[in-house]
Amino acid sequence: MSLFDRIHPDTFVLASASPRRAQLLSLIGLPFSIKPSRVDEDQFLESDPQKHVLLLSLHKARDVAAGAENSIVIGADTIVVLDSKILGKPQNSHEAYSMLKALSGKVHRVYTGFSLIDTSSGNAISDYEMTKVYFRTLEDFEIKRYIETKSPMDKAGAYGIQDLSAVFVRRIEGCFYNVVGFPLAKFYKTLREFTSSHLSNDLKHHHEQ
Repeated sequence: MSLFDRIHPDTFVLASASPRRAQLLSLIGLPFSIKPSRVDEDQFLESDPQKHVLLLSLHKARDVAAGAENSIVIGADTIVVLDSKILGKPQNSHEAYSMLKALSGKVHRVYTGFSLIDTSSGNAISDYEMTKVYFRTLEDFEIKRYIETKSPMDKAGAYGIQDLSAVFVRRIEGCFYNVVGFPLAKFYKTLREFTSSHLSNDLKHHHEQ
């Protein structure tokens, strides 16, 4: 059983090719289709991390919403911030090494912004989550072996807390799923409020059964 059993599977569209976001949305039972946005992330140079993830997630959602009817489009963006510097996805192994070396032994912040657009009404909402991540000091051989797995190449900050780099992390402060790529609790709360006209009634009825 799912909290979303009564929701039509074509209602939600995920504007992301990230397998991690798809896995997280599936974890809460949300039915959705996938249509990755065509937005070039490198065009956005906003230095404020909050504004960056909010703006980019909204642009991604808008890009897909333009071709979607009677849908709620979900856009998202995740960045790693170290000493006020935004770390995106590494372009090559050298960049991945530099990022992981910089994160070693330090505290950084992970921001994920998400946006919802109702293509029927045109209504939209955006929000974000921030999590502090504490890295232990990494040995060079650990960084190099991790890079050899190719896992860092499609991840902001060149690591994924849910994969082999889990041993790099001493502790976190905040939402774990936010570091993976989607803050599930905040997203669910926002989704309930945003779609209250039909989703909340369905969920309420579901709980009363």
